[in-house]
Amino acid sequence: MKKTEEIFLAGGCLWGVQEFLRYVPGITETEAGRANGSSQSTTGEYDGYSECVRTCFDVDTQTVTGLLPYFFEIINPYSVNQQGEDIGEKYRTGIYSRNPDHLNEARNYINSRTDRTSIKVEVLPLENFVSSDSEHQDRLLRCPDDYCHIDEALLHKYRR
Repeated sequence: MKKTEEIFLAGGCLWGVQEFLRYVPGITETEAGRANGSSQSTTGEYDGYSECVRTCFDVDTQTVTGLLPYFFEIINPYSVNQQGEDIGEKYRTGIYSRNPDHLNEARNYINSRTDRTSIKVEVLPLENFVSSDSEHQDRLLRCPDDYCHIDEALLHKYRR
């Protein structure tokens, strides 16, 4: 039986992030959702959340440090509250986890980069996660022609 852990990655619109992550080596499950908002539901007004993808990975195959180069491949880490045409606080980039070791790995990864002083990706404890409605789960699998800020070639680069 595989030992899995989870981390929550916010990279703009969650449709493309989920589609990309499903093909990254070691990823066992993804779920579109909202991180660190104040609500327990998806109804109502924006409540400070960031669109994210709950990302489960096999710890024998993947690590947080190994996962982050893939994530940085599909985001603009210098942008604040915008990825592609998606603009607003809910489209900010972030790395969230309930596991402090994951957050330390993420900070170490960012600090090891030569562009570290320009990176705007927030690294915070996960306070709240709400799963997105079914219409947003696996959206680009069901509706491949929908808008995505991630380049089409990148979306399918690691397809198995």
